[in-house]
Amino acid sequence: MLPKVVADSVGQYRFVAFDVETASSAAQSICQVGLACVDHFGRIDTFSLLVNPRCAYSPFNTQLHGISASMTEDAPDFAEVLLALFPLMAAQPVVQHSTFDQRAVNAAAGHYGLDAPPFAWVNSVTIARKAWPEWLGQGGHGLAHLKKQLALEFQHHDAGEDARAAAQVVLLAEERLGRPLVEALVPKARRVSPADAAR
Repeated sequence: MLPKVVADSVGQYRFVAFDVETASSAAQSICQVGLACVDHFGRIDTFSLLVNPRCAYSPFNTQLHGISASMTEDAPDFAEVLLALFPLMAAQPVVQHSTFDQRAVNAAAGHYGLDAPPFAWVNSVTIARKAWPEWLGQGGHGLAHLKKQLALEFQHHDAGEDARAAAQVVLLAEERLGRPLVEALVPKARRVSPADAAR
């Protein structure tokens, strides 16, 4: 399920940016996940997976991201996807833009009777606010506004593209402030070593 270059590099990335799209307004209805894996040199490996949400699609959501039931009927469900992604996502901080992605993952895990995964979640909105406080109240720090201000090129509401954009926001913020920001925001209790993640 994981591209070989990514599967072979578990524990070698600095952080992984993560994004989901959902089939409806229900947080657990994940129909696509996207990951942007950032190494210690700033290189980004990006990929996305379709997910069968095991529920009906909302026409609004399909119009937003272009994913329909017919596209995901043969895709794995979230329980299978989480099992495959766990070693990668547990090995380093997981960056999300806002907190919706964490809520969706936890809701989907609960829907399948699984515990909420103990990932070290970091919010790239918080990072963007540190780097560009002048945009608070002047367009804000959502991806749409950051896309315009930072001249980012990505297709909004595609999970892989949004994950890559979140990763780029972090790297640009760190460049602007001249220091790493992700590690400083990781809750100490949530840190998992690569060796533990591989068990």
